[in-house]
Amino acid sequence: MPPRPDSNQNAMTPTLPRRPRWRSLALLALCLAPLLWPLEHLAERYYRSELAGQNRQTLDLYVANLLGTLHRYEVMPQTLGDLPALRAVIAAPHHRLTQDNANQLLKNIAVQSGAEVMYLMDTTGNTLAASNWDKSDSFVGRNFAFRPYFSEAMAGRLGRFFGLGTTSGKRGYFFAAAVHDAEQVVGVLVVKVDLDHTERLWGNTPEQLLVTDHNGVVILTSRPQWRFRATRPLTAAERESIAAVQPYPTRDPQPLNLNPAAWLTQVQQIDETGWSVSILAPRTLIDRPVRTVLVIGGAALLVLMLLLGLMMQRRRHYLDRIAFEAKARRTLEMRVAERTSDLEGLNRRLKEEVLERETAQQELVRAQDDLVQAGKLSALGTMSASISHELNQPLAAIRSYAENAEILLDHQRLDDARGNLKLINELTGRMASIIAHLRAFARRDRHAPESVALQPALDDALALLAKRRRAMEVELIRDLPAATLWVEAGETRLRQVLGNLLANALDALTEKGPPRKLWLSAQATDEGVTLSIRDNGPGFCMEALGRASEPFYTTKTRTQGLGLGLAICDTLMRAFGGELSFANHREGGALLTLRLRAGAPGVSLQPPEDRSS
Repeated sequence: MPPRPDSNQNAMTPTLPRRPRWRSLALLALCLAPLLWPLEHLAERYYRSELAGQNRQTLDLYVANLLGTLHRYEVMPQTLGDLPALRAVIAAPHHRLTQDNANQLLKNIAVQSGAEVMYLMDTTGNTLAASNWDKSDSFVGRNFAFRPYFSEAMAGRLGRFFGLGTTSGKRGYFFAAAVHDAEQVVGVLVVKVDLDHTERLWGNTPEQLLVTDHNGVVILTSRPQWRFRATRPLTAAERESIAAVQPYPTRDPQPLNLNPAAWLTQVQQIDETGWSVSILAPRTLIDRPVRTVLVIGGAALLVLMLLLGLMMQRRRHYLDRIAFEAKARRTLEMRVAERTSDLEGLNRRLKEEVLERETAQQELVRAQDDLVQAGKLSALGTMSASISHELNQPLAAIRSYAENAEILLDHQRLDDARGNLKLINELTGRMASIIAHLRAFARRDRHAPESVALQPALDDALALLAKRRRAMEVELIRDLPAATLWVEAGETRLRQVLGNLLANALDALTEKGPPRKLWLSAQATDEGVTLSIRDNGPGFCMEALGRASEPFYTTKTRTQGLGLGLAICDTLMRAFGGELSFANHREGGALLTLRLRAGAPGVSLQPPEDRSS
């Protein structure tokens, strides 16, 4: 029998839930809004640090490229000054045949080395011979005594100068060295290096690069309209110097007015040239991601407010439902007999709603977990993409060798399986080498001699030639002491010398059939440290023994080499205060001996880049 309507039914009617208190949420949002200011500050510091780190690496690469271009030519004036053809034109400057021979020699050397122009001057600054003798802007007969590199070379120093050619109108860096006859200076040899190609390599990027000289004038830049502008006010003495040596196309460089607030600047000094290399990043590279972070932060704050509103609404619904159930229970207790069936139905509905709510909550938690896991997998894939690109090939080879080893073990072919395991070991070493070599060329060498560990430098040079040595089946025999030998040298230049000498030894062994052998031995003596490199190749002929360190002398074809390798090695060894000698071993093959001054032991050793090779 259905219950009769009465006043209690009106009491059981649920009240409609009230709207959430949005004004309270708005007030809370205003209280949380100041949190965006420290967020902006932290984001700006982070992106500024990231940009500074990237620009520092870019600046180091550009400085290394610029120094590499200059170092390639700085030893040439000193090395080429002893060529007979050049001495002959100094002795007889008006002899036509002698002058033609000197002009042709300088032109050939300039073409082979990539120098823009080479020219020889007498002690008064008059040009006797030049590589551009047959051009309309020939230097022959012109006087460059007003250039500072001439006076520096006449004083016995290596002349350095950047300026605009008064004849060609092209920028260039000049190296000059005196030509001696016994103790007397009889002339000056100059090499001009074209830096336009280096400037073009900088490309078109948001970051701007510029190089300023000791006057603060821009000489190289990625933005042509900044070229030959002054970054600071010039003194009267500097203006007089500019008018005297004429390094720029103008005697009054206009100021370069840059807004410091619009650029983030990093500067690196090049002591040997007196230049300053600067990289300028526009402020917008930081402002743009900072604004993005603020937008994301504001959006996150808005989402937080919406979630709080939803939670308040759900809480109100929950409290209203509890009040409704309590009121219903009180009413039903008075009418148990009449409303038993209704209460059972209501309880069932309540249980279903609670079950649905719990199920929905569990689904929400699982969806959140899946979203977090997907984010982790995405980040992991991004980080591993670059590493897997380099390591994929060795890993594929390791898997192939491992599968073959399993088959060989099943057939009891233990020696072959052991060989596969050895190859796997070598491949793991190669994988370590791939990662280690990314750091090997980031280190910069100081110009002054320093204390360098010999064995790690030798190991690095061998590592660079390991693939070629194994392909030629060259047996390496080492006789090096266990204790580290320290020598006075430049770290990168010592590796250059060792790499050139080892590469020449491998070149010599290509002319001989197996077996091919290479001996390395080193020992400490009272005079310093001696390193010997010996091969069982054909050795030196009598002419080569006398002219091995002479520039442009080579027994190879023109496509195999220019004959500058041993000459540069000999010049670098003498710069270290050492000595490089050539001989034939009594048992056959060539014997090269390096004598270096002993250095003070260092506090730590530079690890070799690839000992596994």
